[in-house]
Amino acid sequence: MKKVEVVAAVLRNKEGKFLCVQRGPHKFDYIHEKFEFPGGKIEPHESQQEALHRELVEELNLIDFVILEKLITVVHQYPDFELTMHAFLCASDYPKFTLNEHINFFWLKGEELLQLDWAAADIPIVNHILNHESRN
Repeated sequence: MKKVEVVAAVLRNKEGKFLCVQRGPHKFDYIHEKFEFPGGKIEPHESQQEALHRELVEELNLIDFVILEKLITVVHQYPDFELTMHAFLCASDYPKFTLNEHINFFWLKGEELLQLDWAAADIPIVNHILNHESRN
């Protein structure tokens, strides 16, 4: 079974809302047009943080953000591959970006995240956010 290691940015803006992006059409129906946190594959020569910076530039032309902390690592078994995703909390006051690979986006408060149809591997990240916010 193919194994893929990726990073994801849980990008929070000044208002405390999180960036949620929607994938486009995909050959695998289980990720077709699902919502996710932006990010992507780690190249062999990259650290997780370097990959996150590169992916956010490629996917969103986003450069004005800071990585605050690693939140969670999720290992999820999809039917066709195993995904290991390292999610990082990132911040940007007024991020300007362009959707280069996604078809839609929303800025949502923590409690609003459950309104979206998430890719299965991103659901533990959503739950982590909700659990963390309920303790604060």
